[in-house]
Amino acid sequence: MNDHYQALYSSFRWLVPNAFNIAEACCHRWAASSPDARRIAVYHEDPAGNREVWTFARLAEAANRLANGLVRTGVGRGDRVALALAAGPEAVAAHMAVYSLGAVAVPLPVRLDAQAMERRLYDAEARVAIVDPAGGPALLAALERCPALRLVIGVDLDDERVLPWRSLLARQSAQFRPASTRAAEPAMLLYSSDPGIAPRGVVLSHAALIGALPGFVASQNWFPQPGDIFWSPADWAESAGLLGGLLPTLYFGHAVVAAAGDLPGNACSVLERYQVTNALLTAAQLEAVMRAEPDPRRRLALRALACLGGGPETDVFAWCREVLDVTPNAVFGPPEAGLAAGDSQARWPARPGSLGRPYPGHQVAVLDTLGRPLPPGKLGEIAVNRHDIHGHPDPALFLGYWRDDDATRARHSGDWFRTGELARLDADGYLWHAGPVQAAAPQETPAAPPDILPPAASGPAHAASPAAAAAAPLPQAAPRP
Repeated sequence: MNDHYQALYSSFRWLVPNAFNIAEACCHRWAASSPDARRIAVYHEDPAGNREVWTFARLAEAANRLANGLVRTGVGRGDRVALALAAGPEAVAAHMAVYSLGAVAVPLPVRLDAQAMERRLYDAEARVAIVDPAGGPALLAALERCPALRLVIGVDLDDERVLPWRSLLARQSAQFRPASTRAAEPAMLLYSSDPGIAPRGVVLSHAALIGALPGFVASQNWFPQPGDIFWSPADWAESAGLLGGLLPTLYFGHAVVAAAGDLPGNACSVLERYQVTNALLTAAQLEAVMRAEPDPRRRLALRALACLGGGPETDVFAWCREVLDVTPNAVFGPPEAGLAAGDSQARWPARPGSLGRPYPGHQVAVLDTLGRPLPPGKLGEIAVNRHDIHGHPDPALFLGYWRDDDATRARHSGDWFRTGELARLDADGYLWHAGPVQAAAPQETPAAPPDILPPAASGPAHAASPAAAAAAPLPQAAPRP
């Protein structure tokens, strides 16, 4: 195949508007147009097999009512709102409502136990929490030890300590004007899902969505195409699920599937039932699906498959090509740096087992212990620069660790954010993973980075019209996806 990588990478330019709001970009602009308002935003299937469909109009109305309700409870700009919700339309509406307010979403995995939930709620000083039966028990068990948390809103959750979602929304207006947020303003606070480690929040801006678009578009073989539908089992409480799937899909005005169930045995049936065209799974999940259903004999519409954390090994890679009829594209990037590297079989070759190449807009290198870029073949730590190759700020980079400037500085060598993962570059610019950096390994004291909260780059205002949703070959900025 032709390799267009160098031309795409060298010509890419960021154009980040000063004002940008995730809810406006992913929801409200679509609902403002009658034809687009009828588009399907979410296909939902719960564990019992019950199904529902939410359009962008319905999503926007629910988000507006919830935003008005949150305002009445005293939630304001910058306040943290915890979201302990399983994947579903209410979770999407909750995200959109929080972003609309200029508040900060704190998504929490519903699989956390009470102690882990408590530590994150306490650290974030969340004022309000929105929960469902999946996340409710653990959160309610932590309620008494989280003094800042003064209100819990429950979706289908019967508890006297909980304000019912339906009751709250029924009393609110369906009209709400989203806050005019700066692109560099905090939008979400993400914590590790590991219950065994001390919580450390990653603060991401509204512009982080713009920063995720090049990697998402490339890894999904130039998303969107007409009729594209996205699905992933990745948790919407984590960066991979939010910025690697849910938010970019809605940004382009396409539908996302939220379907629960046993992953290995249920994956191919979800792909077939919803005629999913684009998906994201880990290499381990792909291997589990292959073992569970080596020859699915299903009528699939899959045209692109991203593999989170790096490309699968040769046997799984070959199975994807031969049985699923897609070449898996590696995707790599920590929560602090978004979708920094990967493949795009539509524009350059994917190599089994690699992490791919740096995506356009992201400057990625392998560093030695002194923070110097290493040549191909040398083992070092993967790092992502605060600027692209043209010197423009990379909007995907986090604003810093929540209330921990020392930890933020410790992860930087000058303008380089150290990912904590080892790799080698080959002669063609592909990264080959070599495991995590050992915590006990001696490190030189890194230089302090520039200001933790970088100023927003100047650029054109965000376009409200969704007519240009597929105009450019690769997203250069929010207005022209």
